Amino acid sequence: MVSDIFQTPARAKRIVISIDAMGGDHGPAAIVAGLSVAAAKNPATDFLLHGPAATLKPLVARSAHAARITVVDAERVVAMDDKPSQVMRNGKGTSMWSTIEAVRDAQADIAVSCGNTGALMAVSMLRLRKLAGVNRPAIACLWPSRNVQGFNIMLDVGADIRADADDLRQYAMMGASYARNGLALNRPRVGLLNVGTEDHKGRAELHTADEQISQAAGRGGFEYVGFVEGGDIPGDTVDVIVTDGFTGNVALKTGEGTASLVGDFLREAFRATPLSRVAAVLAMASLRRLNKRIDPRRVNGGVFLGLNGTVIKSHGSADATGVAAAIRLAVTLAENGFTERLAARVATPDTSGQDAAQGDGENGAD
Repeated sequence: MVSDIFQTPARAKRIVISIDAMGGDHGPAAIVAGLSVAAAKNPATDFLLHGPAATLKPLVARSAHAARITVVDAERVVAMDDKPSQVMRNGKGTSMWSTIEAVRDAQADIAVSCGNTGALMAVSMLRLRKLAGVNRPAIACLWPSRNVQGFNIMLDVGADIRADADDLRQYAMMGASYARNGLALNRPRVGLLNVGTEDHKGRAELHTADEQISQAAGRGGFEYVGFVEGGDIPGDTVDVIVTDGFTGNVALKTGEGTASLVGDFLREAFRATPLSRVAAVLAMASLRRLNKRIDPRRVNGGVFLGLNGTVIKSHGSADATGVAAAIRLAVTLAENGFTERLAARVATPDTSGQDAAQGDGENGAD
């Protein structure tokens, strides 16, 4: 199941998710299929689906949940090779722009898109604006790990290649908030990615950030464990890994490539001889469990943090399973009031963070 890692409390108000139907590599059919899977598992959720009405309405009509899906006509599409600057100037009327606009106008709680990452971040910043007190938004991703929840959170993974000490402190606050509301971790452990755990290693801004995050941990309601290394990203030492967007994106792409390479090697090994093919049949159940554990589709969705509204970037190559996972994550965060909680967490570090942390003790959320 794609939903088993997320924790969702009961909520009376219906959730509305705004979805860009035109951004994925597999076209709108895969997105509507994933939406239908998510709709079946989330009966208290409605959906706004943005794209050319003539294309989308026949697809929606075949869904068993068509009554809960409203098609918002948007004739134009942002291509994967469109430059963010061009989309910012000329993106009005595209499905991506319309998807973000629905969140801005409070017609929807959270937006989901499989489209061009740079363009999506540009449009999101233009239409939603940054939260008060946030210098640079971040993209947070879920990473398979040895922790009991099965996943760690890493940010930033590509929103901005730069990050100074204050940015890294804000990332720690936002990452901890995501861990509480997305993974139900009451007191997440946060680590700062460095080339080593020794105090003398790393750039000057990392040492400044180390001090700032340590000071913010108490009022932020998280445990700061200090410097961590690359090997801790999939480990059980921390729940949240903080880094700059350049390093995070390289790590993310390296991890995805390594996982793909290991999968190819396993398939080659099990096909090598008749005996190995028999071994593959005998090990089928274990291989399926492994595949489920590391299947990136189950945790598809990078969350844009630090904006006046939450946006989830689904993988462009996501199939129906991946799209359903991204929508499921959107529903989870909406049910927890994540956008409002995050705004309270980062608005005024000396006061609001403390108030939010005190609230954690009352209701177990951020």
